[in-house]
Amino acid sequence: MTEPLTERTVVIGNSGSGKSTLAEAVANLAHIPVIDLDLLHWEEGSYGLKRNEDVARKMVLDISDQPRWIIEGVFGWLAEVALPKATTLIWLDFPWSVCRAGLVARGLRRGATSHDAAELMKWAEAYWTRQTPSSFAGHSRMFNDFSGTKLRLESREQVAQLLENLRANMTDTDLRL
Repeated sequence: MTEPLTERTVVIGNSGSGKSTLAEAVANLAHIPVIDLDLLHWEEGSYGLKRNEDVARKMVLDISDQPRWIIEGVFGWLAEVALPKATTLIWLDFPWSVCRAGLVARGLRRGATSHDAAELMKWAEAYWTRQTPSSFAGHSRMFNDFSGTKLRLESREQVAQLLENLRANMTDTDLRL
């Protein structure tokens, strides 16, 4: 399982689930670039200002043409662009209590205000009731439709076990650049 995971992986899940942390850990082990969909969804340096969707999709398409990467984010409409070239899909399907704790622990990011953080908290809490590509329903559909290697992790312990297994199974071949 190490090889598909260290080639082209998409990580999805609710805000606060730990997508960025997992992606960074895998990227560091496999020496591959990590791409945060937040940076493609939002205009550079402008928290809350959405980028033109066609431009964002083109950015993801260009990145997904690269031979090795890990792309992470909640934005299903962007993750879907990379999925045809992905070898692995990881869904962090955590309960709200875990995601909420993750959001609180990370605090304000990328120029967000307290008001922005409160709005994000409301948006993230609605993950299970929204019917968009960036929701539980959207991520579930993506996961069910994906034909490559896929992992649905439902606890921090499962993430820790995945990383432990990945570390233990990495070989010199896996670590090549």
